[in-house]
Amino acid sequence: MAVDRRECAVVVGATGAMGQRIARRLAGAGLQVIAVARSANALAALCDPSERIEACVADIAVDAASETIGAAVAGRRVRMVVHGPGVATAGGVLTASTEAVVDAVNIKVGGMMRLVRAVDPQLHAGARLVAIGGHYGFEPTAYAATAGVCNAALANLMRQYSWAYGARGITAHLVAPGPADTDRLRRVAQTRAERDSISADAVLQAMKQESAIGAFTTVEQIAWGIEMLLAPEADALAGSTLFMDAGRRRGLP
Repeated sequence: MAVDRRECAVVVGATGAMGQRIARRLAGAGLQVIAVARSANALAALCDPSERIEACVADIAVDAASETIGAAVAGRRVRMVVHGPGVATAGGVLTASTEAVVDAVNIKVGGMMRLVRAVDPQLHAGARLVAIGGHYGFEPTAYAATAGVCNAALANLMRQYSWAYGARGITAHLVAPGPADTDRLRRVAQTRAERDSISADAVLQAMKQESAIGAFTTVEQIAWGIEMLLAPEADALAGSTLFMDAGRRRGLP
């Protein structure tokens, strides 16, 4: 697909396993990538001018991030924003602290709002607003309270953005991977293992079997799906959720 090399993408959560692959994939597609994370050291390890990736140190959990990101994109055309920060794995609904759940909503939902407000003046027709949600936002469990609540709220927010920005030709998308093969998944599995008094390996194997193809989603697959949204044909996906769960969902729709 053709990409205007004057355009940029903003990736929040760029130093995580998923964020790194997304940043590099979008840079490979010809976009200048502004990688956003809290840690300057982690960003330094990721960013490379030769790879079209530059650092923006900001904490998306606080309102000051909007000003910092806004300064980084000033004078540019923003083609895509990708909001994919991780949240704490605080246990199940019976044990997770209310503070952890509120913090997760602040990072996922409040963070997306801060990001969009930061780049709004630089958005143009054909731009994409992309948030990474997750399987547990649509398939609630008793052991992943933060992921379930914040991702369900994020789905609602992205539908609102679809209507708020549609008249400008800007589309909003939620990408909802199934359990992705990352360190974070292993932390979730450990929490579930402790609850059920079994091994984490047994939990991971059981989670694989919840997929129609017996597999986890990979970070490379998620990065591919996000790059696909750059295509003009992706206008047809406005306001929708792109499920990348390796066949886990059973319900309709």
